[in-house]
Amino acid sequence: MILVACVDFGSTFTKALLVDLDTARLVATTEARTTVHTDVLDGWVHCRDALVRTDQAAASADVLACSSAGGGLRVAVVGNEALVTAEAGRRVALGSGGRVVHVVGGGLDGDRVETLRAAAPDLVLLVGGTDGGNTAVITGAAHALADARWQGPVVVAGNADAADAATTALRAGGVPHDLADNVVPRIGVLAPDGARVAIREAFLRHVIGGKHLSRSDDFTAMLTGPTPDVVLTGVELLAAAAGDVAVVDVGGATTDVHSVVELDPEDAGLARQVVAPTRVTRTVEGDLGMRWSATSTVREGVAAGLLDADNSGALTAAADRRNSEPDYVPTDAHGHADDQQIAGLAVELALSRHAGRQRVALGPDGRVVERSGKDLREIALLVGSGGALRHAPADVAAELLTRATGVDVPGGWLVPRAPRVMVDRTYVLVAAGLLARTHPDVANALLATQLIDSEGRRPADGGRMRP
Repeated sequence: MILVACVDFGSTFTKALLVDLDTARLVATTEARTTVHTDVLDGWVHCRDALVRTDQAAASADVLACSSAGGGLRVAVVGNEALVTAEAGRRVALGSGGRVVHVVGGGLDGDRVETLRAAAPDLVLLVGGTDGGNTAVITGAAHALADARWQGPVVVAGNADAADAATTALRAGGVPHDLADNVVPRIGVLAPDGARVAIREAFLRHVIGGKHLSRSDDFTAMLTGPTPDVVLTGVELLAAAAGDVAVVDVGGATTDVHSVVELDPEDAGLARQVVAPTRVTRTVEGDLGMRWSATSTVREGVAAGLLDADNSGALTAAADRRNSEPDYVPTDAHGHADDQQIAGLAVELALSRHAGRQRVALGPDGRVVERSGKDLREIALLVGSGGALRHAPADVAAELLTRATGVDVPGGWLVPRAPRVMVDRTYVLVAAGLLARTHPDVANALLATQLIDSEGRRPADGGRMRP
């Protein structure tokens, strides 16, 4: 056997999957508390020891890993103006596995740099101007960062005509930086791929070491990127065989939604959005989660009408406990039920926000459809992920996902109408994302064997995903 360990250093738990590359078989899985307060590799050692007890060869297996430990990747976006380039940059940052902590439109000056510094980003994404357009704002922002002796990495992904001037200014100020293609090369076009690669490389080169999560270089050597970026790669692989797909990942601090949806050319002509939609999308809801964001999840559920305010006291108290004791693990049926109810609220709210709403408006150009998110109505598959769903009984997890879908969801949300629902019980999306580049056939086979719905069906009934 040729074994590889696929490891996710999460904010709360470190998960490990042992995979046999010869047979594309999942040999074992395990998890341990993420040990950021000592050395993040301590948690991996606990996982490795558990895998070795299953198969001695695990001791010498290669390791592929991703990480969101220590707060994950915190990104600030600086653009020309918030409604176009800064919004485009925000989408690119999210799609690259980052959590956007600050957005600046209109460039930088001394006061804005101090506000940016207070947001404590791990990385700054500098965007602005279509190719051949305005160069003043992005070059001015680069000079402001250089003058402030900015210490963190910067990715420059704006007007190509400003690239030399911006990078020259950053270099003169000793600011570590990477150059990528413009994320908005022309009006109505969003091109995230180059910036996504640059952000991933900056994460590995600068951010991980800067967080001082481990004393050993082994940690950096085994990493391939931020966990959300790796998961999104796994989702893209799944969509290639199963059709349009959305994944809701309920975590302790945030709830992420990843979607891959083929865009309708006719629909694109009707829709009027600030930044053109993209086939691959990720959103992060920082106020929805199972522990650090539990209280705000319940509060937002009440505000959205998903939970009756007069009867929310008990769940609010349960959420407050989880907020103040993020290590809390329920041990009785009542505690598990509270976890499931909080998870259900997070799923419904996050999926709705990702999908957004639409309305018909009349303007100078006639009838147009205005949208605030991604149209998920026709997706074929909805996958739930995260410990709250993974540990829930299969029928309960399926119900929590199904409740967020349907044609009768109030509010005009463009949520899935009738998708098949599955739960990623083995965190196979992480393994698939880690293996996608070097062993795509193994990644496909794992997705086919590990994702099964309540009726025993797999994501696709043939083609590339059959093991």
